[in-house]
Amino acid sequence: MIGGIKYWAVSTFAFALLGVAQVSAQGIGTKNFNTKSGVDLKAGSGQVTLTWPAGEKSNGRLVLNLQKDAPLFQSVQLSKNGVYRQVINNVDPQFILTEGKRDLISQNGWNIFFDKVPLKPHHSYKVNFTKGSTDIRTEGSHTVISIAGVGAPNFKGDLEITLYNGQPLFNVAAVVSTEIDSTAILYDAGLVAKQQPVKTISWSDVYEHLQTDGINSADTAKNLAVKYRTIIGSNTGGSIAVFPAPHQYFYPLDEAFNLKFVWYGNNYRNMLKGYGLGIRQELNGDKRYVPWFNAPPGTRQRLNFFCLLSTGNAASVLANVKRYTHNDSYKALSGYKTMTSHFHNEFIMSVVLAGKPVPDSPKFVNVFKRLGVNIVHLAEFHYTAHPKGPDEQRLLELKSLFEQCKRLSSPNFLLLPGEEPNEFFGGHWLQFFPKPVYWIMSRKPGTPFETSDAEHGKIYHIGDKNDMLALLKAENGLAWTAHARTKGSTGFPDAYKDEAFYRSDRFLGAAWKALPADLSQPRLGKRALDLLDDMNNWGLQKKMLAEADLFSIEPENEMYAHLNVNYLKLNKQPDFKDGWQPVLDVLQQGQFFSTTGEILIADFTINGHHAGETIQLPANGKCTASFKADWTFPLNFAEIVSGDGKNVYRKLINLNNTKAFGNQTFTMSVDLKGRTWARLEIWDSAANGAFTQTIWFK
Repeated sequence: MIGGIKYWAVSTFAFALLGVAQVSAQGIGTKNFNTKSGVDLKAGSGQVTLTWPAGEKSNGRLVLNLQKDAPLFQSVQLSKNGVYRQVINNVDPQFILTEGKRDLISQNGWNIFFDKVPLKPHHSYKVNFTKGSTDIRTEGSHTVISIAGVGAPNFKGDLEITLYNGQPLFNVAAVVSTEIDSTAILYDAGLVAKQQPVKTISWSDVYEHLQTDGINSADTAKNLAVKYRTIIGSNTGGSIAVFPAPHQYFYPLDEAFNLKFVWYGNNYRNMLKGYGLGIRQELNGDKRYVPWFNAPPGTRQRLNFFCLLSTGNAASVLANVKRYTHNDSYKALSGYKTMTSHFHNEFIMSVVLAGKPVPDSPKFVNVFKRLGVNIVHLAEFHYTAHPKGPDEQRLLELKSLFEQCKRLSSPNFLLLPGEEPNEFFGGHWLQFFPKPVYWIMSRKPGTPFETSDAEHGKIYHIGDKNDMLALLKAENGLAWTAHARTKGSTGFPDAYKDEAFYRSDRFLGAAWKALPADLSQPRLGKRALDLLDDMNNWGLQKKMLAEADLFSIEPENEMYAHLNVNYLKLNKQPDFKDGWQPVLDVLQQGQFFSTTGEILIADFTINGHHAGETIQLPANGKCTASFKADWTFPLNFAEIVSGDGKNVYRKLINLNNTKAFGNQTFTMSVDLKGRTWARLEIWDSAANGAFTQTIWFK
């Protein structure tokens, strides 16, 4: 466990936490509870009451009933003007765990994406909760209540409730582990009562209109497509919002379809008896490759959801939920522009060259603008076009792409051409030129490397990896490995790290995405971050930018959960007609950081020098590291990751004393003697994160 967030592993079922056990003879442990934490704890007669500071001169109060057969959450309250209001009462946190089988043989072990778990045997189980011993501890500004007794076939663990000082926010998690190998899991969760626990249910529809159901009749459970991944229950005393971690909860798919990720009503999935509201996963995903979550043996998988309280109505609590993700957009940061990459939208082939009406403002452009993205790097023509010719067709496709990118770009929005060529080098990779470039991915005998005509200017014919490197050099382009070490890049870039094209400064490095997914990890995208460390130890000063790798881009989609961005250090955004060389320069120089959106790293220095720079280490290796962070969810930890050309070292900086919605500069001493590089990661209580590029040492 790091900084108040635990992660655990599950494997074979779905389970619900039912208040059906007796108080353990071991009682309630408070040895690690800090009475000076600002949290008031009262315990006795099978009941625990915790009151925590919730911000704005308000307190949250959670009354837990540890008696057999009683709902665990006897009362959930929030004060206003010193008076406590009951928001919801007599509800149980319940979970359904679905377990399937992971393919660890055919491709690349736990990093496999090309898996179709729901097409293989799988089972869902409701998990029992026999209220066992209870431990209450303080972890920075968090209070963690851990109750033993979560169990199901092949699984066991604890229920954890984490209260966050400064906000009317808490997290509920079933933390379980299995010893069964090759396990993949999903989970659904929520708050369930024997009797209807709220008077109304509300949500934002996908078009951002607040909807409310008066629930006059006790209908069966409904699954909803919503915006902001949130379902809200309201009573006279206030409202409670239930929502998942905004990125961690969503396992990687090719599509960001909105698969109805919340539910409410009676008898959910014919497994959770009673009336409830909560979050859910669609077992069949986008019906392409559906890998679910990894659950390796012995890992502590954290099946969790958040609850946010308000003494107001549904609209007020939803407004507060939206703050945690900047309204599902990327916050503007002075001196930076946001860039996202790797989209197979296929607007050219499916609309422009398909003879369909071309809208003045396509939906996908509006989606990016709504998200606060300044620069979009496309990956068009993904097995839909004619990359190898005929030449006339290929040139028409490129010209159409360039024309539409120019037309749809504006002073604060750059739509930039790009492709995932997947030719010549091995594996999958992306290409990025600083201006429109006409090139054809074939070169017949006798065809020159470069020709020209009046309509297109220079035209390049590429026949092999040497030609491709020559083109990147001639046009000052960049290339990098897409979804390294997984999907179509399994084994890459490792297999070509000694090739001339990879060693060239034209080969940027690789890209980061939260793939695969593992709920035992307190950070996202370990596969890619481990590769970044390996590349750093290889010593070629490669970079790693964030990528999305998505297909359709629609307003109805759950885009934010599947996205990430790069914040490029650019004071001014280039104009399309003048080219966008400054964008490529910033990438090549490592002057950017990547993030899921909730954490911003305005600055990171070692001895006053920034990411992308090469500096002289002092002889004793003693350095001062500094970083300025801006965040929404309470932070969990930061790490200064470094290496010596062979080994990787991690200096943990515990940040669980922070509260939500902060902005602070952190400074610390760090011993980097013998190291050749260092970089920074920051992760929060919902496993959202940000990371910088590397500072190099000589």
